[in-house]
Amino acid sequence: MTLDRLRDTVDAIARVQRPDGGIPWVVGGKADPWNMVEAAMALDVSGRHDDAARAYGWLGRHQLDDGGWYSYYVGDEVTDRTLDTNISAYVAVGAWHHYLCTDDAAFLRAQWPLVERAIDHVLDFQAPTGEIAWRADDPADGALLTGSSSVHMSVRCAIAIAERMGQPRPDWELSLGALADAIAHRPELFLDKSRWAMDWYYPILGGVLRGAPARARIDEHWDAFVVEGLGVRCVSDRPWVTAAETCELVMVLDAIGDTDRARELLDWVQFLRHDDGSYWCGMNFEGERFDRPGQYFTADQPTWNSAAVVLATHALDGAGPAAGLFRGETLPPISLSAELLAFPDT
Repeated sequence: MTLDRLRDTVDAIARVQRPDGGIPWVVGGKADPWNMVEAAMALDVSGRHDDAARAYGWLGRHQLDDGGWYSYYVGDEVTDRTLDTNISAYVAVGAWHHYLCTDDAAFLRAQWPLVERAIDHVLDFQAPTGEIAWRADDPADGALLTGSSSVHMSVRCAIAIAERMGQPRPDWELSLGALADAIAHRPELFLDKSRWAMDWYYPILGGVLRGAPARARIDEHWDAFVVEGLGVRCVSDRPWVTAAETCELVMVLDAIGDTDRARELLDWVQFLRHDDGSYWCGMNFEGERFDRPGQYFTADQPTWNSAAVVLATHALDGAGPAAGLFRGETLPPISLSAELLAFPDT
């Protein structure tokens, strides 16, 4: 990934951005707040800070009174009213990332009320045992390991923002410790989605697992998800290799110091690159014949998919504080005391 190739990918994302700042998956398609933040982060990596700020402006105008967002929009029209807690929390990651890229304190001050409302809203759905219900509109539907792990990352970023604003939130710190404990030690609290690659690596990407436990988790399921020469299956029992999951695993490997395998995976995913710099979502290969891949299983190059490639490349080769975000740099540590206070009987 040369600098010119990286810029082409970011330009492909920018071409999809609407005049109102929103970034749908594809031109004229749906948008969701989590993936819009991912795309905005890619814009910031390449110096398109005004475009990224316009995306956060769109999010600010569409935040609900309770602090959340609906799951899907087409333009300004809501097309899916599910209230996904992970989707609502991720704005904190984007706001902190934008600040790291720009050192724009005025932007961070303007975003602080939005972030505070979002995190308070999401943590309203934390169970006494630490996990976060994935649906704010139906908490009884359970908790997802991937979603809770992503919320963990969001809350750490929100705490970093709160500290920078001089408005510490010790209640968030307690919630963060309880959430980390649930993710690391209580798998029975989450719905079984173990066939999905994200459940495999998100406890690491979200910042909970590091060191030997993280490396052991990666090695235990490597063969179930990684297809030599192609990338990562999004689901262990289907022949679907996807760019986003592959690049998220690149960031995971970078976070635990396994840079050789991270670079190899980033090399593999380049076969999904489109002529305009964007990336196909993934491909469907036939059986185990990796020498002759089958058809692409999507006919588009979604912005969030290309953004994952940009962020993975930046994590490996980028400069500045934002490059180390998913390694946990610039973020507060997880508090052990918070775990003990949340679970005094353990």
